[in-house]
Amino acid sequence: MKDLFSVAGKVAVVTGGSRGIGEMIAAGYLANGAKVYISSRKAEVCDATAKRLSEQFGGECISLPADMSNLAGIDAFAEAFKARENNLDILVNNAGVAWGAPLEDFPEVGWDKVMDTNVKGVFFLTQKLLPLLEQNASREAPTHVINVGSIDGIKTPVFDNFSYGPSKAAVHHLTRVLAAHLIKRNIIVNGIAPGPFPTYMLSTGVGGGGDTDNTDWDAVGQSNPRGRVGSAEDIAGLAIFLSSRACGFTVGDVITCDGGSVVS
Repeated sequence: MKDLFSVAGKVAVVTGGSRGIGEMIAAGYLANGAKVYISSRKAEVCDATAKRLSEQFGGECISLPADMSNLAGIDAFAEAFKARENNLDILVNNAGVAWGAPLEDFPEVGWDKVMDTNVKGVFFLTQKLLPLLEQNASREAPTHVINVGSIDGIKTPVFDNFSYGPSKAAVHHLTRVLAAHLIKRNIIVNGIAPGPFPTYMLSTGVGGGGDTDNTDWDAVGQSNPRGRVGSAEDIAGLAIFLSSRACGFTVGDVITCDGGSVVS
């Protein structure tokens, strides 16, 4: 019982791990003894985050930059990872993008880019890494996949990002579909639907221009039932639960991490 939430010694992949929610989850794993690979499109940012997290938490964080919106980038990441590891214990499909524009002006590129990254990327990266997820998976010690959706896939978004909410709703249902198939292979799939967190994406939506350090997060949090935005501990704690022995019988669920936004 005392090791219910242990991720020590596990190998994890966190896509979109160079900033925001992905970085928070990667930090949580590192602080609790996991070896973590992070990925993002911008190599220099990914490398810098991996170095900083390794130094901060004394663990091993490895940067493997890749574009998760297309099969070429997904294949390149999978091959680079396979060259370094023989198995994978935790896959966090967190890489995501948004696109904002008025309804009348919303462009095709804003639809395709969001759907490709947020939905297609989740499916095909999971597909490409299945052999490594299965390598050490057993009935007693399953491996775990966590898909990061959004409360915008549950309720109507407040911003004019018309492809984002539908893409996250697709991620939620894809989570259930994959869970039903992969539980037979001793791989447990669940999802997280985050609410407001101090991220680049939300900063651009609330007028902060992506500057997370100077966005007034206290003001943003005042509209949340908890009276604040989410913290690294909030999202990392849920991710650790969903990738530990504590999650041995929770399958195909999408858990909100939103301070009560949806239920309120």
